[in-house]
Amino acid sequence: MKAPVDGVGAGDAGAHASPGPTSKSDLFFTFNRLALQGFGGVLAVAQRELVERKGWLSREEFVEMLALSQVLPGPNVVNLGLMLGDRFFGLKGAFAAVAGMLAVPLVIVLLLTAAYAEFSRLAAVSGALRGMGAVAAGLIIATAVRLMTTLGSNRLGPPLAAAFAILTFVAVVWLRWPLIWVVAGLGTTAVAIAYARTP
Repeated sequence: MKAPVDGVGAGDAGAHASPGPTSKSDLFFTFNRLALQGFGGVLAVAQRELVERKGWLSREEFVEMLALSQVLPGPNVVNLGLMLGDRFFGLKGAFAAVAGMLAVPLVIVLLLTAAYAEFSRLAAVSGALRGMGAVAAGLIIATAVRLMTTLGSNRLGPPLAAAFAILTFVAVVWLRWPLIWVVAGLGTTAVAIAYARTP
């Protein structure tokens, strides 16, 4: 198995409940399973599968990888899969994780897209989609609450981390600033403060 690389989560490698995926096929089928459960978003399922069920990452490592995934181009959970796969099996592991996440769901989405084109005008269909949106929002909120425990070990500390979260919410939702400027401004400031507090 490839040892954890320096960088994201490397310092917490000993916190795992298990050493990691046993093979690239284990990685493939795990990401396939979490993708098929991820109606309305995979984030909540990814946290449960990778941290709580498999124990491949600690909560702190998951939050660190997720934070990096969100500022990189592309879907954040795909970025997370790439990093996790590469961490354990290099480039082949990265491809295995992403293939597991995208292969079967791609076929399902194409079939559902064709069906939606035919039945989108039905009231039952539009009502079902609104209901799924509410469930997806609930999953994201539940995941955020569960991961808040990691703020205690964050170098910013809970009060400052909460302040940055509120400022980000205000800038994006109320002021409607472009996300790239929010990330560049608040993100760079938060990184600089965390770096300054590093022993």
